[in-house]
Amino acid sequence: MEECCSTKPKKEHQHHHEGHDHDHDHSHDTGDQSGFRMFLPAIISFGLLLIGIALDHFIKAEWFTGWIRLVWYLIAYIPVGLPVLKEAFESIKNGDVFSEFFLMGIATVGAFAIGEYPEGVAVMLFYSVGEVFQAMAVTRAKSNIKSLLDQRPDEVTVLKDGKPQIMKAEKVNIGDIIQLKSGEKLGLDGELLSETASFNTSALTGESKPDTKTKGETVLAGMINLNTVSEVKVTTAYKDSKLSKILELVQNATAQKAPTELFIRKFAKIYTPIVVFLAIGITFIPYLFVEEYQFRAWLYRALVFLVISCPCALVISIPLGYFGGIGAGSRNGILFKGSNFLDILANVQNVVMDKTGTMTEGVFKVQEVNFNDECNTDDILKLVNALESKSSHPVATAIHQYVGEVDHSVILENVEEIAGYGLKASINGKELLVGNFKLMDKFSIKYDVQPENMVYTLIAVAYDKKFVGYLTIADSIKTDAQLTISKLRSLGVKTTMLSGDKSSVVKHVADTLGIQNAYGDLLPEDKVNKVKEIKAKNQTVAFVGDGVNDAPVVALSDVGIAMGGLGSDATIETADVVIQDDMPSKIPMAINIGKQTKKIVWQNIILAFSIKAVVLILGAGGLATMWEAVFADVGVALLAILNAVRIQRMKF
Repeated sequence: MEECCSTKPKKEHQHHHEGHDHDHDHSHDTGDQSGFRMFLPAIISFGLLLIGIALDHFIKAEWFTGWIRLVWYLIAYIPVGLPVLKEAFESIKNGDVFSEFFLMGIATVGAFAIGEYPEGVAVMLFYSVGEVFQAMAVTRAKSNIKSLLDQRPDEVTVLKDGKPQIMKAEKVNIGDIIQLKSGEKLGLDGELLSETASFNTSALTGESKPDTKTKGETVLAGMINLNTVSEVKVTTAYKDSKLSKILELVQNATAQKAPTELFIRKFAKIYTPIVVFLAIGITFIPYLFVEEYQFRAWLYRALVFLVISCPCALVISIPLGYFGGIGAGSRNGILFKGSNFLDILANVQNVVMDKTGTMTEGVFKVQEVNFNDECNTDDILKLVNALESKSSHPVATAIHQYVGEVDHSVILENVEEIAGYGLKASINGKELLVGNFKLMDKFSIKYDVQPENMVYTLIAVAYDKKFVGYLTIADSIKTDAQLTISKLRSLGVKTTMLSGDKSSVVKHVADTLGIQNAYGDLLPEDKVNKVKEIKAKNQTVAFVGDGVNDAPVVALSDVGIAMGGLGSDATIETADVVIQDDMPSKIPMAINIGKQTKKIVWQNIILAFSIKAVVLILGAGGLATMWEAVFADVGVALLAILNAVRIQRMKF
């Protein structure tokens, strides 16, 4: 039957966990510091600098000269300069000599060496203020992600001998009963024991509309009980809950770097030493060519050059842009496993999708039972129900709902799942086949039906080498499926539907939705071949499925998107992007988030390079002072940061 009974193995992802990197992690762990405390060193330095400038130029105090003046500016320098010099020393100790701290350190110490004390303090002061703003921006970008960490309560109320007892969530055992009051968050995954309960699932899906559950249904950690006191039987350990897996996924998301981000990191490591040697050249080479060479003037130019060249704007604003993209996704119930997948989605040319559970509800209902007159319909349905109980496919669920409880007196032997065809078993030495009509052909079962002419999904049944008849099963299209295809078309993305269901059903769904290409009656290897055909044209492919089957196609695609991350652990393990609430309209939203993130990242790269290039040339020619250098470094960094945080305010 249609993709019915295959299980997808875990797709391995290589997470490139990188060590501490000065370009990225430095001094941005703000912890619980208030804004005032973060700015306090800069405020002290700024006050002392203003007093020093006033004594130099306005009051013109006679005593404010020599070592007194030097000590005054040193005291003004220490609050902002000492942490940077310390970071430079630590970086050198770790083998990273040419860090931005090293650049700022030698530039400002050099300024002091040639007597430009106010400028030395000013450069470090503005650099430090820029660092604080960067730290605040990074913290804010991470807040969308980190807010998820608050969704899992540490304590739960467990009923022990009918009495409520508060316990640590990680110490609760599987099988324990949790009592959940109105307004409380569920701490562990479980099965609802109460007759009915409404939950706010926004922590998991981004969708705040209440979700009503009935007795026996699965409820998940992070859901908020909205009405009366409910009871839940724990089915999953704390560390294995869906929310724990989602949190782990989100926390690890930044380990997978986008190519742009990796390039800038590598670029900064090559670019910085080149700049240092150029600065040395600016200081000494003119001695060979300039008649009235003044060491102090050329050293000043070199120091200006160093300040301008600091790669801070690039190495902070680019990861910040990707943080914002991942955060915007998680806020909308879309989990990206890394910033590299934002980049891939931004350029994706084809979205290839499964049918069942992706564009349709995946909730099948038996419409008609059409068995031969000579067989007992109830007896055959009993056998079919027993065999389908071995499958987790929606078709099996539909048959179970139609027939009722499984008759455990039916003894099945040699149960076999045939991927892309259906199920086979022996009962009392007789062969039972339940699946699509390709299964009938495979086992040379003759039938008098023309399945290709029927729009509904057909489940054929054969018993003891004879065709018994078929069941018709219908599935409904998701409410936002048509909007999804329309938005994908407007983004210039081609759409293709691949399904193991029969071609007439697939064509009917594709025509209704406006999907450009649709193929039915496909085995797993056929789907792989179709995706290979698209990739052979050098086009990028995103595959969207339910995350439980179609492993080969997901492995082959450039990015795998799983629908309904709450339905299966396998989705969180397998996919590159997880859409948690089963809504296909989140596919174009994910692509749009990728496009906007990439646009902002490239705006920042162009902005930083353009301004720095102009001011570097002016600095080398002696036309730019330390003040222009400060703008080219800190000013550009702040502009890039302000641009990067825009993505957190965007509506998708």
